[in-house]
Amino acid sequence: MTTLWDRSRQAAVQEILDTAVRLFAEQGYEQTTIAQIAREAGVSQRSLFRYFGTKEDLVCGDQDALGELLKRTVEQQPATVSAWDALRAGFETVLTANHTPERVLELSRLIFNTPSLRARYIEKRLNWQAQLVPVVQARLGTAPGQGPDPRAKAIVATVFACVDTASELWAEHEGRLDLTDLYDQCLTAVRGDG
Repeated sequence: MTTLWDRSRQAAVQEILDTAVRLFAEQGYEQTTIAQIAREAGVSQRSLFRYFGTKEDLVCGDQDALGELLKRTVEQQPATVSAWDALRAGFETVLTANHTPERVLELSRLIFNTPSLRARYIEKRLNWQAQLVPVVQARLGTAPGQGPDPRAKAIVATVFACVDTASELWAEHEGRLDLTDLYDQCLTAVRGDG
């Protein structure tokens, strides 16, 4: 059951995020200050930082929580599902976890067009990859004590490259292309399946 406090918190978070995205679009990410976002959203800077730890979190969201959701989704796929398909299911879940497709498009454009955000995005994605390698190793049947399995690392890196390429193309084309179809095309190209 959602409490009044939960609904109030969700409304505040949405108002802050809407304000931030509007300001970033109008004047650029680097030129927009936290003080300005807080003032226009009608909250104190302290409140803003309670909801969002950093300015980057306004765009990138809670990447640690999303990384955990991705890992958990991949782990929960049936054993009969390939590593490739388990990772695809994970990314489909993460993509729709926090935002509408329209908001994901706005945020993706900001990330891909702002060097500091893109660098942070890449850093977080590398952390996600490191967390997923043991999960994929287990799915491939590699026992924990057997040492590194290059297949797991290669599969994870390939999937991330395909997700990032598809996402960037999707953002460049204003969301008019189907994101999962773009991902599938990228994966087919690198796997030589088509």
